[in-house]
Amino acid sequence: MSVSGRIVERYLRSGPCRLAGPSRVPVVAGFELDIKADVCVVRSVLVDRPTIEIEGCRSAHARLAVALGELTDSVARRPSLLPDWTVGHVLSHLARNAEAMVRRVEAAARGELVDQYDGGVLGRAAEIEAGAHRAADELVADVCSWSQLLDECFASLDAECWERPVRSVQGSLHPVARLPFRRWREVEVHLVDLGVGFGPDEWPEQFVERALPNLLAGLAQRADHRSLTVWLLGRGSPPTLQTWG
Repeated sequence: MSVSGRIVERYLRSGPCRLAGPSRVPVVAGFELDIKADVCVVRSVLVDRPTIEIEGCRSAHARLAVALGELTDSVARRPSLLPDWTVGHVLSHLARNAEAMVRRVEAAARGELVDQYDGGVLGRAAEIEAGAHRAADELVADVCSWSQLLDECFASLDAECWERPVRSVQGSLHPVARLPFRRWREVEVHLVDLGVGFGPDEWPEQFVERALPNLLAGLAQRADHRSLTVWLLGRGSPPTLQTWG
């Protein structure tokens, strides 16, 4: 797939990149970018179909639907376990997150790149707020219908499409193949945040084993290094972590 050098410059400015040896081929979020004149060839280095993650996502959607089976308006209005968000906000977010994935996967299948959310981070927040105060049955129908569409999208995607790029809300590129786990993680974590009786003890072992290495790798960016070292050496209390996400 080719994109203009001007567009790729935007990607390189929006996130970290590095040069891969003497060939000076930049690597950004799982892609090799071979820039020649005004044309940049984007080649994914992640090409396998993420079968385990697709099934994990589908299973999480099924458990989410069960958890929401008897949701009432009063429950939808009460605070979630997330600061400043009601249960309705969490459900609105889950619906728009699934919709954004469907839109980006369908665009990738056409050989196109689209934004994750119209208006970026601010647009994301506005969409969540706009949908958070609906009746419980509307919220549940929105979440479940988009979750089902996303499952169908993942199940029907051609093998070649998994390596194609999609763009995150921060503007960085990553392969379509990363989306199933990202959605799986969103649903598992927010099932707990809803506060409707689902806890971390119910997270599937496969999810924990898949999520933990990434979380450990990111600890250094979320805590004071000295406090983190003291805790990891068993010489102090756990450090305060910056918000994940």
